[in-house]
Amino acid sequence: MAGFDSKQAYSRGEVRRVLDISERQLKVWEAQNLIERRESFGFTDLLALRSLIKLRKNKVPTARIRQALGALRKRLDGISNPLTELKLYAEGKRVQVEIDGRRMDSVTGQLLLDFDQAEIRRLLSFPAKPASRHSPRQEAAHWFEKGLELEQTGAPIEDVIEAYSKSVALDPLSAGALVNLGTIYFNALNWTEAEKYYLQAIAADSEYALAHFNLGNLYDEKRDCAKALHHYQAALHLKPNYADAHYNLALLYQAIAQPMKAVQHWTAYLKLDPASNWAVIARREMEKLRAATVVQGARRP
Repeated sequence: MAGFDSKQAYSRGEVRRVLDISERQLKVWEAQNLIERRESFGFTDLLALRSLIKLRKNKVPTARIRQALGALRKRLDGISNPLTELKLYAEGKRVQVEIDGRRMDSVTGQLLLDFDQAEIRRLLSFPAKPASRHSPRQEAAHWFEKGLELEQTGAPIEDVIEAYSKSVALDPLSAGALVNLGTIYFNALNWTEAEKYYLQAIAADSEYALAHFNLGNLYDEKRDCAKALHHYQAALHLKPNYADAHYNLALLYQAIAQPMKAVQHWTAYLKLDPASNWAVIARREMEKLRAATVVQGARRP
């Protein structure tokens, strides 16, 4: 990092000035346990801050950054601070990591291979017969990776569906491929097909929080509040710090006139993700609920 001595300590003021960040932002990251609270910073601390700045500039939600860091510490032995020890970057709103020249999704551990255009064209040809030297599960993983790559490169959706479908045909327990198929149909407003694949994903892996969350979204869209609540709550049971599930539950409880429960989930969401654009909406909705409660209380005899 230009302008920094790797052995020197820097004050909070120096760090704020050089990295162009505010004291409030530092305090927010400290409160979120993304960085440690300190009065002076070493070189590795500056690397961590620079990584955070890049991720936030790409509008990666704080909850997703925290989830990615926790997953990397758990998945990779010997890694205590992924922000300084690994190369992290944003792909859309996902956090990815580069290890030994290969990209990996920070949460799922799924390798995301980098191909040049010639290799992508070769992949799009879809070989008619998988190599016999691999087991069905390995072939399923291969087709799942191909589906991910095709999605990222903007391939025709029919090719993406074919890749994920081949993964499921080879391994019916390929929960990731099932969820991705469900999401493709969800985005196409084909609720029947989306529901089928999400339910199959949960049958394949009952502890797959994302599958429950996505199914909750589907039932929410269909105005089936009871089923939506069930699956959002299941997602939270599996992953208590699931910020997006708290957010959607708050909205749902608000819609069905249960303001106290809505406030409970807005509060939980804001503890997990206090600095995002969505947090602005959460605070606004929570204030509306509190104001309505005050008005109703004032009207009682």
